[in-house]
Amino acid sequence: MSRPQRLLAPGTLLERMARQTGHALRCGALQPIATRQEIVEDGGVRFLVRVVSSLARKDEDRARRAAAPKPANPFLPPDPDLFVADVTPSHFALLNKFNVIDRHLLIVTREFEDQEFLLNPEDFEALWACMAEFEGLGFYNGGMAAGASQPHKHLQMVPLPLGEAGPAVPIEPLLAAAQFRGALGRVPGLPFAHAFARLDPALADPARAARVTHALYREMLDAVRLKPVDADGGLRQSGPYNLLATRDWMLLVPRSAERFDSISVNALGFAGSLFVRSEQQLAAVRDCGPMKVLASVAVTAPPR
Repeated sequence: MSRPQRLLAPGTLLERMARQTGHALRCGALQPIATRQEIVEDGGVRFLVRVVSSLARKDEDRARRAAAPKPANPFLPPDPDLFVADVTPSHFALLNKFNVIDRHLLIVTREFEDQEFLLNPEDFEALWACMAEFEGLGFYNGGMAAGASQPHKHLQMVPLPLGEAGPAVPIEPLLAAAQFRGALGRVPGLPFAHAFARLDPALADPARAARVTHALYREMLDAVRLKPVDADGGLRQSGPYNLLATRDWMLLVPRSAERFDSISVNALGFAGSLFVRSEQQLAAVRDCGPMKVLASVAVTAPPR
């Protein structure tokens, strides 16, 4: 793909998203998935559990692409009906075709990069260019075992608050108790390996925010013992992980499995937002407790 001549102008992303959402709904390119919200309290967190009404269309779409002689890349070329904006020379933004949360944005590399390559400063600059536009939660599913559904590198962003009541991000009440050694901390209420960092809210410039947060990200990977691997022409992750970021903090969680029983968990689970396909799965989350669900797909925390 040729590099864009025009990039995202500050203050325009919300209007672009609204215009493209209206168009995509009218033409059928955007296919929202209806959910019912439940609150399940556990470990000091009011977890938001969305019960999905039906994933039949998404499952059919995935099966159709998987059955093709050459698996299709839904990002190259990008669907013009879902295209929102060229964000930076290296990334563009798309609406998430099967969105559960309104204004769910995908931030995609213009050229193919594997989802298991490490994030680089350009990835962070594209994320922060979008995060500067409205209050949101950025996240990354590092590998299929961390909930990634596409091998083409893409970050994601959803608006805050995640739910209709309570903290903007359900896990935030636990973050106030974070204990730090230098720039990185651990949150006592999270019973699994992780690295946590607070951010300076004055990091408004995307280029500067990218430099700072990319350096923190590399420190966080080291802290959870995910040393990079030099392979296939680039630095790859040595294990799956999820990364979450707001304007105020970042959280990185190494993963051991993609599912708890039959329930898929991606980065939003570690924000306190889980998705289930049925009443039976909702009952399983209630019975086990959402925090144990997360611990079962994460990695046991090493002793301090």
